[in-house]
Amino acid sequence: MRLQATYALGAVAVAATGTAVMLEYAHVWRRGHAPAPRRGAVLKGGRIAALETVSVAVEGYRSGSTRENALLNLLLSFSGTFAAARATTHAIRRWGTIGPLGHMRLGERHIHHLVPGIVIALLTGTGAIVARNQQTDVWLALPFGAGAALTLDEAALLIELEDVYWSEEGVVSVQITLAAIAALACLVLAGRVMQRGERKLLPAGPAAPVGSPDE
Repeated sequence: MRLQATYALGAVAVAATGTAVMLEYAHVWRRGHAPAPRRGAVLKGGRIAALETVSVAVEGYRSGSTRENALLNLLLSFSGTFAAARATTHAIRRWGTIGPLGHMRLGERHIHHLVPGIVIALLTGTGAIVARNQQTDVWLALPFGAGAALTLDEAALLIELEDVYWSEEGVVSVQITLAAIAALACLVLAGRVMQRGERKLLPAGPAAPVGSPDE
């Protein structure tokens, strides 16, 4: 039952993401330079709309704030790494090794991927604290998101203290990771809402200090 609920949650998340992408694609097609869908021009219009959709996304990223872009990088890196880790471990479980990819071992000990995940997250988090630079944070968010995803993907191991990755108890890792993805997505959206509000209501420059001659 718990496994089925997790699959349903994942399917809803994928469907919602796909729907959002398709709605934006249709919006750009309608407002952009692509010809209206009609016989003989669908492929051409679809290609133009796809290119313009990518251009809109790139321009939106470039015009975003460093805080917003850092959160977006974190979300994309976290989600992509989680998906890649699950796909890779499934392939290794089924076929043994996939090219250079296989079970990591140190002597006779199997090294779970949460170990490099913790190391990556700690190193990049420390780098962000030391650098104290928002521009640096935008790029450090990528490895930090990857490290966090590798760690949370095996959260069940930390909870159960045994390898339950593919068992029903291991579904906890998937549930925690999906919840983290949802939380990051909410942070990104909330950041965009707050920044739009700031641009409308707050002064463009720094506020005058209390007791200044401008009062």
